Amino acid sequence: MSARFTAGDPVVVRRSEPPGHVRTPYYVRGLVGVVERVCGPFADPEELAYGRPGLPARPLYRVRFRLAEVWPEYDGGPDDCVEVEIYEHWLEKESSHDARRP
Repeated sequence: MSARFTAGDPVVVRRSEPPGHVRTPYYVRGLVGVVERVCGPFADPEELAYGRPGLPARPLYRVRFRLAEVWPEYDGGPDDCVEVEIYEHWLEKESSHDARRP
C-alpha cells in the first residue's frame, strides 16, 4: 500500500467514539497537524492486538502538532510542538488548514 500523504501535508486526526485502540492518542483526535515524515508501511497494530495478522500493512506517519492546540492551557513558546506516530487510516486530508509546519 503506497502512502496517501507526504511530508508537509496538513491532516486531521479522525475522531472515534468509543475511543477505540490506544495506538492513536485520544488527545490528538480531531486536531489538525502536519505530516513531518512518512515512516513506511507496518502491520496494523489494531489488528495485531486482536491476534490477527495485521495485514495489509498500513502507512505510518509522524505528525506534528502545536502544543498550544493540543493543550490550550500550555504557556510555553508558540512554536513548541509534539510529534505523534499515526497510521494512515486515522488521518484525513485537511484542506482548510494553513500548511505552515506546526
